[in-house]
Amino acid sequence: MAHQPMLKFVKIEKDMPEKRPPDLRKQDFDEIYREYATEKAAEQASRCSQCGVPYCQSHCPLHNNIPDWLKLTAEGRLQEAYEVSQATNTFPEICGRICPQDRLCEGNCVIEQSGHGTVTIGSVEKYITDTAWEQGWVKPISPAQERPESVGIIGAGPGGLAAADVLRRQGIQVTVYDRYDRAGGLLVYGIPGFKLEKDVVTRRNDQLEQGGVTFELNCDVGTDISFAKIREKHDAVLIATGVYKSRDLGGPGAGANGIVRAIDYLTASNRKSFGDDVPEFDSGELNAEGKRVVVIGGGDTAMDCVRTATRQGATSVKCLYRRDRANMPGSQREVQNAEEEGVEFVWLTAPKGYTGDTDVSGVMVQKMRLGAPDATGRQAPELIEGADYVEDADIVIKALGFEPEDLPTLWGEPELEVTRWGTVKADFRTHKTAMDGVYAVGDIVRGASLVVWAIRDGREAAEAMLEAFNAKATSVAAE
Repeated sequence: MAHQPMLKFVKIEKDMPEKRPPDLRKQDFDEIYREYATEKAAEQASRCSQCGVPYCQSHCPLHNNIPDWLKLTAEGRLQEAYEVSQATNTFPEICGRICPQDRLCEGNCVIEQSGHGTVTIGSVEKYITDTAWEQGWVKPISPAQERPESVGIIGAGPGGLAAADVLRRQGIQVTVYDRYDRAGGLLVYGIPGFKLEKDVVTRRNDQLEQGGVTFELNCDVGTDISFAKIREKHDAVLIATGVYKSRDLGGPGAGANGIVRAIDYLTASNRKSFGDDVPEFDSGELNAEGKRVVVIGGGDTAMDCVRTATRQGATSVKCLYRRDRANMPGSQREVQNAEEEGVEFVWLTAPKGYTGDTDVSGVMVQKMRLGAPDATGRQAPELIEGADYVEDADIVIKALGFEPEDLPTLWGEPELEVTRWGTVKADFRTHKTAMDGVYAVGDIVRGASLVVWAIRDGREAAEAMLEAFNAKATSVAAE
């Protein structure tokens, strides 16, 4: 039954007159897709067992009330489903698209655990929120009253934007500072558009701006404005910079042309999709078209790179990872998607150098095997002697993860405490740092992590700030 609308679509295409206007073709497709999506959403939502112990909810970092909004969706009460979803998640349409549900809610669905296939929670979440935007159920930010308190947020990624949303709805004056020309952080420049359409992010940015959030873009803290100045201007400051410093990998030939960082490669591709002038893309330096591509790494960023390369028209795309498939840190769903798109995974391999003179021509690969578990419990890769070979490549993309920048030095703030990994020290509940009125959230505290965790941190930090503001106001009123 669920597939009938798609069969109907095929018939329409076959019988449609060739000279029928293109806009009518699109209209037919949109109508049929909507019918199909509505039917599938209700079908999937009705599969929820409404179990007594909702593991899907407990394994969601935001603890979204998933069973309730699935039940409402199954009953056709989509606006109520959206309101329940929105109550705990600032950006449900974004999480529905990019969360690794196979590792979180869907992977812990009781129906999945019993072997009957998970409820597609992420797809339903995406559907009900997209419907909410289309139907006008997403209301503008309109505080009941304005408050005098001001918060400066450094970083316009998901953590900073989530905090801005919560604070602004309570009437707090919010200014967001970001070094880039568009708000969104990795949502805009790191994640490819085929996973997260950019208009989905920009409409949330527009909502925040129209609701009174001030954005200071192209503003590099430490250069264009000092951290001390931001503290002077605001009653509280939130550090939500994320982590953008790429881990590097040396070896012979590491300086050859054609060996690039994942963040540079993905940013160039995303900027091109916005219609920006991107000389490095146009020159071919950050464009995989017609090239043999080798991506080094096994996380979600590596998956974004290999799937972007296939779409750019690479002649071949290979991913080198030093462990096996079972020990890969990235989403298994993403790996499957990449394989279906023609990506070849070369497991148990690690680069030791590069061939080529001025331009890279290949990666010198060492074959590995898994040995005893390391400190994290994962089996540590061991080198197999005498099993080296060369993997031909015209462009090599290093997707080895990200590390925090040295913020105390960059900002001239030695009092800003960091861990031995360089992440900012902050209370895991209130997100307060040791500096008075300064909070920190997201990857700059956790290390490279998931968008959904940054959203949770941002919401929690905003609530902690509001509690502090209210306590201070009560104290002043009592004097």
